Amino acid sequence: MSSLSSRARGAVSRAADNPGLEHLTRAGFIGYGILHLLFAWVIARVASGGPSADRDQSGAMQEIADEPFGLALILAIVVGLVAMAVWQVLEMFRGRLLTERMASAGRAAFYLYLAFSGIKVLRGKKSSSADTQQDTAEGLLASSGGRVTVITAGLILAGIGGWLAFVGFTGRFEKHLRVGEMAAGTRRLVRRLGAAGFVAKGLAYGIAGALFVIAAWRYDPDKARGLDAALRTLAGEAYGTGLLLVIAVGFAAYGLFALTEARYRKV
Repeated sequence: MSSLSSRARGAVSRAADNPGLEHLTRAGFIGYGILHLLFAWVIARVASGGPSADRDQSGAMQEIADEPFGLALILAIVVGLVAMAVWQVLEMFRGRLLTERMASAGRAAFYLYLAFSGIKVLRGKKSSSADTQQDTAEGLLASSGGRVTVITAGLILAGIGGWLAFVGFTGRFEKHLRVGEMAAGTRRLVRRLGAAGFVAKGLAYGIAGALFVIAAWRYDPDKARGLDAALRTLAGEAYGTGLLLVIAVGFAAYGLFALTEARYRKV
């Protein structure tokens, strides 16, 4: 039995170390970075009161689709995201600690979710994850026990936001990077980009999670629209413009950080 397990682990390791998968995964980080830079642009437009698509990653993809060669870029991003998901699934089986496996599973699911949003755009459909989340929440709130489910989802989302902020503040993201290959100046820049990016993402997801809880508490599914609802809520507050601009800068920093991961991430 142990021999079988050893052979299976060896097969997973060989698949994870495949050069083709590594190249696609690193290309995926480039697309992931571009997606965050475009999302930062969407947030900045919300802050300035300008028109925008859905205020989340699906809205950012829709922005790409409306540009020349946009669909080709989305296709490349989708391929990269799928490669990143496969890589994380393999990492899940290679991981020895339960927390590592859970983290890899969560990343794989998120990358596939973004890839699916991109596929919907490629098929000519409006990829509104915010509408989907609202419709799902509305159905759950109308069912017995659904309120608890929405509250639980909100708490999990808020917890993810808190964890992302913690990772940014503590610099834990550096353990996934080949920092030994960086010059001192490059490492300082990457550290600052990562810190700003993770904290901004943590703040946005934390607010989104809190709104899920409020949606369940008040039976208001309009609040259960993920990042879209979080940004819309901030836009309506007196202090919202400044905070939205800070979050936009943070997401842009994360986008640039993801671009550096294409070179320095341990894959």
